[in-house]
Amino acid sequence: MVDAIDRVLRSRLWLSGLLGLLLSSQVVTACAEDILRLSTTTSTENSGLLKALLPAFEAKHHIKVQVISVGTGKALELAKNGDVDVTLVHARSAEDKFVTDGHGVNRRDVMYNDFIIVGPTEDPAHVAGSKDVIAALKRIAASKVKFISRGDNSGTDQMEQSYWKEAGAKPEGRAYVSAGIGMGEVLTMAAQMQAYTLTDRATYVAYRAKTGLSVLVEGDVKMFNPYGIIAVNPAKYKDINFRAANLLIEWLTSSEGQQKINEFRVDGQQLFFSSFKK
Repeated sequence: MVDAIDRVLRSRLWLSGLLGLLLSSQVVTACAEDILRLSTTTSTENSGLLKALLPAFEAKHHIKVQVISVGTGKALELAKNGDVDVTLVHARSAEDKFVTDGHGVNRRDVMYNDFIIVGPTEDPAHVAGSKDVIAALKRIAASKVKFISRGDNSGTDQMEQSYWKEAGAKPEGRAYVSAGIGMGEVLTMAAQMQAYTLTDRATYVAYRAKTGLSVLVEGDVKMFNPYGIIAVNPAKYKDINFRAANLLIEWLTSSEGQQKINEFRVDGQQLFFSSFKK
């Protein structure tokens, strides 16, 4: 009788242990599925936009978004290698190539802002008030005043290089500093060196008080700066959290997400604008 009871107890303990392991495994799996890895540009992070947007998405879908903030070139490289599930960047030609080459799917327009040229208030190159970015850069190159470049293959860097190519001129020698760092750090460096730089408006506004740099060139249609979001192709990487990636894409392009983008302000100024008309 004792042996029978002992066998029953052991059997129950074994079943209880097995059930515990199964539940533990399910919890781990659920947690893994609830993590979404996002590579994105420094502008969306430095401006504070993501801190304003992501909590609402995370609360609605019970998904934790892990953000990797780098230049667009690096953000796309991380996505290409399957190190993230989704990428939010601003370099349309590079985005299109990323999709055409089979690395990403479901690309959507999300928002836009603009590029500006900033520099010291004294404006030694005399470009203030210009709405012609190419003419302004030609004047900066001729002035031999320092220009700080991102130099990191970011969306801003790619746009800057296209401007120099069109201008047919570029600062030479020590007048041109290729920093290889993020936008916020470049703005800080430009302030310290009393130099010019090309920046997205959102990061500039976030750093304006720290740098004291002035907006000198703005308003050229060539300085339009659109952002797109792309899911990593699950056919390339089976462990991609494609479901969560698509949920973020759908949310950012929904009326709720677009409204929150339009509502985001720094010092009362709107920095990003919905890609979709109301």
